[in-house]
Amino acid sequence: MEPDLNEIVPWYSSGLAFECTQCGNCCSGPGAGYVWVNEQEVRSLANAMGMSDQLDEFERKFTRRVGTRVSLVEYSDGDCIFLDPNSRTCSVYESRPVQCRTWPFWKSTVNTPKDWAKAAKGCPGCNQGKLYALQEIQVALNKDE
Repeated sequence: MEPDLNEIVPWYSSGLAFECTQCGNCCSGPGAGYVWVNEQEVRSLANAMGMSDQLDEFERKFTRRVGTRVSLVEYSDGDCIFLDPNSRTCSVYESRPVQCRTWPFWKSTVNTPKDWAKAAKGCPGCNQGKLYALQEIQVALNKDE
């Protein structure tokens, strides 16, 4: 059986353009979502919030358990707890989790050109700005696992 060329050479092999416009769309509702965080990310976020010595309180206030995983909580409208409702900017941007850092280069958004087009409808930064090379995209995809 011959290998599928789509598995060898992704459709985005010539790269994808993206530049964050800080619109906040990727951080906002509607409805609940998941921003998965690990122990190191929780500590980094707590530090960014000046709560490094209050880790238990930080976890109670800003995270929730979903099965065996931990996610950030969100406001009732689905916005991330760290998305400032007035400025629409991330209050912990420099310490944001890997899931946030790798947007929009997630498997679910680059799986097919149609998936990328769907992501681009909600994200004005897609197809704009810096052209990310295949290798850069693959690094982001590997971090998103």
